[in-house]
Amino acid sequence: MTGFIARHGLWTDDQARLAAEVEAQLRAAGVNEVRLSFPDLHGLLRGKTLMIEALPGVMEDGCAITSTLLLKDTAHRTVVPVFTQGAGIGEPALQGGGDVIMVPDPTTLRRLPWAPGSAWMLCDLYYPDGRPVAHSTRRIAQDAEARLAEQGFEFVSGLEVEFHLTRLTDPKLDIADAGQPGTPPSVELLHQGYAYLTEQRYDRIEPILDIMRGHCQALGLPIHSIEIEFGPSQVEFVFRPGSGIQPADDMIVFRNAIKQIARRHGYHATFMCRPQWANAMSSGWHLHQSLRDKASGRNLFAREDGGQGLSDIGRHFLAGLLSGARAATPFSTPTINGYKRYRANSLAPDRVAWGEDNRGAMLRVLARGAPGATRIENRIGEPAANPYLYLASQMLTGLAGIAARAEPGAPVDSPYLADAQPLPSSLEAALDILAADAPMREAFGSAFIDYFLMIKRAEVERYNSTVTDWEQREYFDLF
Repeated sequence: MTGFIARHGLWTDDQARLAAEVEAQLRAAGVNEVRLSFPDLHGLLRGKTLMIEALPGVMEDGCAITSTLLLKDTAHRTVVPVFTQGAGIGEPALQGGGDVIMVPDPTTLRRLPWAPGSAWMLCDLYYPDGRPVAHSTRRIAQDAEARLAEQGFEFVSGLEVEFHLTRLTDPKLDIADAGQPGTPPSVELLHQGYAYLTEQRYDRIEPILDIMRGHCQALGLPIHSIEIEFGPSQVEFVFRPGSGIQPADDMIVFRNAIKQIARRHGYHATFMCRPQWANAMSSGWHLHQSLRDKASGRNLFAREDGGQGLSDIGRHFLAGLLSGARAATPFSTPTINGYKRYRANSLAPDRVAWGEDNRGAMLRVLARGAPGATRIENRIGEPAANPYLYLASQMLTGLAGIAARAEPGAPVDSPYLADAQPLPSSLEAALDILAADAPMREAFGSAFIDYFLMIKRAEVERYNSTVTDWEQREYFDLF
């Protein structure tokens, strides 16, 4: 083979073997089209749908796609001057909005059970000269995983993802509803909330949840449980643990699947943290994590003597998470809305602290049971987070703690009264902390940090310049 992928050695032997089987496998399954997608800065999938006849060429040369997709904010606006030198971010290869190349990862191939005749593959991005696109968020997570592997560590994580599931009443598709962003749809609740984990409430919405469960399992997603959450029309899916960046890939697929399945059946799913309706509860994304020894498979957070508490490696990793938490908050909580979740006595953290099996603490250490289950649960994240950046932030800050042999200090018993640093109260404040943090710049690279800050600050600037309903109600008649 002399195509772009083989010429630049972009696949492992395993990927190359799987790639040779893809077309025949999909044709035998009656697949007519393949969605090729990559995760952008926000964890949104962007890409193209190709007919099956185009697949042989794609598996040799990849698929070209416009590079401006790397420069979009959450309203899908290109927020940097791409036609100026360095495309506004100091990267000459992106100047003029030229193409980058999507290279499919055959290990991510999935048939879409809700879309007969369609399959999906996740892609990695490369410049036309074969260089990897450094600003690709999946690349960031792959690099973090590789750094752990160099030390003999394997990152293990399990996801607990909350979201709101409602019935769609008006999709808002009038001409006047178009825009950047457009008018959000109108919805109604599926349940009234506050009946946490009750079977009656679960049975009320089981028909749509069962459809989602079946499709998720058909995709190979490691679903462990489905639960009724506390808030109105709020549910939670819990995943079995996975290793490396696989849980990030799973989260990307899961969010897309849930939103698409819901819409096809007349429902609306949102991973927005706190919707604007009465009595809404914030949704979180709790990330359970540990390190495994690559050689033996042993849980390195468990003490070798079988005793309770974290091992030395576990304590150092915990200390690294604490030290890097404030600067890493934009990666776990990247939206303006997500900071409205950090409230005292709300089962969400409001400061940087850890506790032993304490759900009020940012970091909940579970180290009193079976050694194989010893882990740290980080409760800081929102479900809209880019999973690659969220996982990478945990790997890199934890690894820094191990390198420094840092200690986490004593656990807290009263997390909302503890003498501890507060979490940033807004995305704007969090971005300022990230911008000034030397360890995060060293871990992620200053070029990526500056790129991330530029895109997210454009989002904040639009927010700050918008007149809100709150302002109109508060001041229009008063003054």
